[in-house]
Amino acid sequence: MMSDAWLSTTRDSYDTDAPGYAEKVRGLLDGSPHLRASLTLFADLAREAGGGPVVDVGCGPGYVTRHLHDLGVDAFGIDLSPEMIALARRDYPDLRFEIGTMTELDLADESVAGVLAFWSVIHVPDDAVPGVFREFRRVVRPGCPVLVGFHVGAEASHDTEGYTGRPIDVVSHRRRPEQVAEWLREAGLTIESEWLMRPDDDVPGAIIFARRPV
Repeated sequence: MMSDAWLSTTRDSYDTDAPGYAEKVRGLLDGSPHLRASLTLFADLAREAGGGPVVDVGCGPGYVTRHLHDLGVDAFGIDLSPEMIALARRDYPDLRFEIGTMTELDLADESVAGVLAFWSVIHVPDDAVPGVFREFRRVVRPGCPVLVGFHVGAEASHDTEGYTGRPIDVVSHRRRPEQVAEWLREAGLTIESEWLMRPDDDVPGAIIFARRPV
């Protein structure tokens, strides 16, 4: 499962920086009405498609999983970093969190009512993204939503110092929405909408809503 070097370095970096990252994102949704709106829509779409468990892939410290749960969704989280999962389990002991990788999800075919990747595919190299999106399609039920959030751009940044000041080794990819949408289509998903957020920022954000066809 950890055969690719980027998986190991990403896991180790988030293990190192887990407390700093968790503090950085604490309260993020409170000041982000557009992000909250995207999660509300995702929850509504999952319910309209028949309901059931939804997976927050790359859940980190679990704050998005918690928000989805508070919206009335049966949400659980998966993350590569054992330290992130430990924080999520500590802070939200009533929710389910598992260690795993989005490149090989330990989920049955068509077993979830939605897949959410909230800025968690940004560390996945270009050549691995199509396989990740095929995994999303495999595990989501027909008619159910897939949400992917990401940084917009055409380059990558390399971070060597975490929020705690300790050394890390993380590459974050910025991507054009049209490229992400094309990868989703190639994986067998249909695109329903694309949101561009903070377009005047140096690094805008984007969210794409897709769905597995019935």
